[in-house]
Amino acid sequence: MAVWLVRAGKRGEREQIALDNGLALIGWDELPDLSNIQSQEEMKSLFDLVYPDEKEKTVANWVGQVWSFFRRIQPGDLIVLPLKSQSAIAIGKCTGPYQYRPDLQEGAYHTRPVEWIRKEIPRSAFDQDILYSFGAFLTVGRIKRNNAEERIRAVLEGRQPVAVSPSAEEDENDDDILPLSNLEQYARDQIAKHIAQKFKGDDLSNLVAALLEVQGYQTQTSQPGADGGVDIIAGRGTMGFDRPWLCVQVKSSEQPVDVKILRELQGVLKNFGAEQGLLVSWGGFKQSVLREARRLFFEIRLWDAGELVDMLLQNYDKLPEDLQAEIPLKRIWTLVLEDET
Repeated sequence: MAVWLVRAGKRGEREQIALDNGLALIGWDELPDLSNIQSQEEMKSLFDLVYPDEKEKTVANWVGQVWSFFRRIQPGDLIVLPLKSQSAIAIGKCTGPYQYRPDLQEGAYHTRPVEWIRKEIPRSAFDQDILYSFGAFLTVGRIKRNNAEERIRAVLEGRQPVAVSPSAEEDENDDDILPLSNLEQYARDQIAKHIAQKFKGDDLSNLVAALLEVQGYQTQTSQPGADGGVDIIAGRGTMGFDRPWLCVQVKSSEQPVDVKILRELQGVLKNFGAEQGLLVSWGGFKQSVLREARRLFFEIRLWDAGELVDMLLQNYDKLPEDLQAEIPLKRIWTLVLEDET
């Protein structure tokens, strides 16, 4: 069975619909119901009618992707959804044919039913070349380079990683080989892997404390051992007496935390007289945490690996030299190519 990349919007605007409703879905909502399309040529004619002002190359690209979603994905194939809401990957199994769903919100009409097997696998669970495929500039594409299908299944099933080996069916002219990846995400994944290797346990707490300090907080980290549910306490002002007062819990495990940890932090805030909390989980968060965190928007914030990398990049120049030496970064400029997906 194949493995397919299927995104849910450039900014992840449809990913929650996909996860909550057991669907893979794509855009192109100007297109009508595709159920009666019989061939790729017929689909091309429909695209020409609906998008008359688009470039021929763009239309050909779109037709290939939508045809793959419509016909080439088979029940039993794996669907990979890189999440925008957190630094994680959702993987499920396609369970049926194409369905046109006008009952869903705009931009979510074209769907395939999916049984989501795991909704929050940390990006760090995958090798860099696999992540590179996840970052391809496509809405729909098959992932198979370097024995990717078996390696992704190994991660999904919690088995030992299999050896990297080029697939016998690969060649340079293969239409399924994904095009150039998102280089920005590629760089961020490299930074995240470096942090995961260098900053374990208390070291990750120290990095978080440093990021808070350059934003104007005075911090105090807990001693190794029992921490009372708080790894860092922080306050603003010269001595840390100014509000807001902040309690921070840091989890360096690569497994997503559940809602119990969030509720524990909420209770700890009262014990410390703090008004707000920050829950940092390198392995991300289960969907139950994300749902409850919305209700606690004015009380608790969440940082996963992606958010932490964001804060690092925003504040890197202000960090102490010793931390910069441990995370050596260089800013570069690159041309942003037109995205025709």
